[in-house]
Amino acid sequence: MSLGKKDFLSIADHTTEDLRKILELAKEQKPLARDHKLPHSHPNRTMACVFAKPSLRTRVSFETAIMQLGGNSLFITDQEIGIGKRESIHDVAKVMSRFVDAIMIRWYDHNEVVELAMHSDIPIINGLTDLNHPCQVMGDILTVEEHLGSIDNKTVVMVGDGNNLANSWINAARRFPFNFIIACPEGYEPDDAVMSAAEKDGASFCVTNDPVDAVRGAHVIYSDAFYSMGQEEEAIKRRKDFADFRITNKMLSEADPNHIVMHCLPAHRGEEITDEVMDGKHSVVFDEAENRQHAQRAIIALLMK
Repeated sequence: MSLGKKDFLSIADHTTEDLRKILELAKEQKPLARDHKLPHSHPNRTMACVFAKPSLRTRVSFETAIMQLGGNSLFITDQEIGIGKRESIHDVAKVMSRFVDAIMIRWYDHNEVVELAMHSDIPIINGLTDLNHPCQVMGDILTVEEHLGSIDNKTVVMVGDGNNLANSWINAARRFPFNFIIACPEGYEPDDAVMSAAEKDGASFCVTNDPVDAVRGAHVIYSDAFYSMGQEEEAIKRRKDFADFRITNKMLSEADPNHIVMHCLPAHRGEEITDEVMDGKHSVVFDEAENRQHAQRAIIALLMK
């Protein structure tokens, strides 16, 4: 079993059938991995993990995932590899294709990752770019389905910035029949091209500036930091702009009674989400963090020969 495409750069690049393959394999592998009984289906395979941004979840989840499959990983920083600076993206792609079996890259510029994939002979997995965060959202969908059954016909509401996560949720709504709402301040909407493509595909999504109305009846309420790495200088302005978008128990009072609360982490507790919500009975935040590993392991297994 494999995916239809060589790389995993965006959820929108894959068919619903391929995305379902990832989710079903993740569900199958998860109990085996937890019991340390997962077969080593990919022995002697090496995945390079390239980082321009520091990470807890991305690094640990990807490195342990490939090891659980019987392979190994290499941790490489942007300073060491010098993509597009010390050496052209084309040449890096060609050289790395001779050394390793796959590359996971956590980068800034999405177009540079696309170019890397274009010239690589091995799978490239997007661990995060400024445009997309597809592996996170695949883990999120896995979490939704564990707690609420199928994501079909559910309403997922993201309260906060229309960032790379919002873009990936919109891409997911192009492939799965659920309703996505992004509640964000004016001027913080998702990427125009992403929304335009979703509209053409008939995806069910909308953008609103009213978080209280958005979460009414919602099954999933999703939070993220109001500012990410590289946006620290904007933090003061963003805290002001997002003041009404902090998730509180009061805001959630009219959500579906069985709703779940998610946060991709790291969380700035007290800013975008209160402790009462983060640690409350509806929170599945740490289940969600664990599922990064299981979703990504399935992606690796299905892409890597």
